[in-house]
Amino acid sequence: MSTRIPFLKGHGTENDFVIVPDPENAIDLPPAAVAVLCDRRAGIGGDGLLHVVRSAAHPEARHMAPEAEWFMDYRNGDGSIAEMCGNGVRVFARYLQRAGHVAEGDLAVATRGGVKTVHLAKDGDVTVGMGKALLPEGDVTVSVGERSWPARNVNMGNPHAVAFVDDLSHAGDLLSPPLFSPAAAYPDGVNVEFVVDRGPGHVALRVHERGSGETRSCGTGACAVAVATARRDGADPTATGTPATYTVDVPGGTLVITERPDGEIEMTGPAVIVAEGEIDAEWLATATRA
Repeated sequence: MSTRIPFLKGHGTENDFVIVPDPENAIDLPPAAVAVLCDRRAGIGGDGLLHVVRSAAHPEARHMAPEAEWFMDYRNGDGSIAEMCGNGVRVFARYLQRAGHVAEGDLAVATRGGVKTVHLAKDGDVTVGMGKALLPEGDVTVSVGERSWPARNVNMGNPHAVAFVDDLSHAGDLLSPPLFSPAAAYPDGVNVEFVVDRGPGHVALRVHERGSGETRSCGTGACAVAVATARRDGADPTATGTPATYTVDVPGGTLVITERPDGEIEMTGPAVIVAEGEIDAEWLATATRA
């Protein structure tokens, strides 16, 4: 490993990421190293880490290489692996554009949740084809303190529990994962969204992301919320043939989510690169051993 490791910092609606370009998958990033890099006091700081690797160079992505040159090897802030991150995909695409690997227009990005289609618009927004939502059957309940709510189970390549509440403050501080039941509904943990109405086709959320705590935004969470809200409102584009679009306010900004009649979900929002520099590999190795 080189003594200096290039990195960038970026965010999508203030869901922020450490970006580590590593086209040939030559950098070892065990969970402890990721957690140190994402530490907001002892490291660079971020909700997660985007490891940028060519699909052909990563054993989990080689089968997707014919469709997508680049693989988003995404890690949560605690170092654990996640299937997908919607805001992360937008920032990942923005990095590829900045580095000269892609231009404005369409591209494909490989993720553990499958190949995602991305459009880099001239106005700076990025649209991601997030795939179709799965709606597992069965009742789910989430709880914070003495309050409990029924929740909609939505899977966007990663699991979500969407609860409609009267006030976003009822979610508490979200430092610890909200309790949920039954345990069998989410054997690997869950992202929990608390949602209030802002007006027709307009909602706001707070979210606890598993492995990261409360974040300023969650792209897959915004998609899950839009789908859950549509079903609550009696809208199912696959049945009616009419797209359903929701504006979703997150603490860090606004996303626009559209569920199309074919079931595909599109998410549009900003993606910004704010800094770049170098990581001291010796410091990282020492901090990881600590």
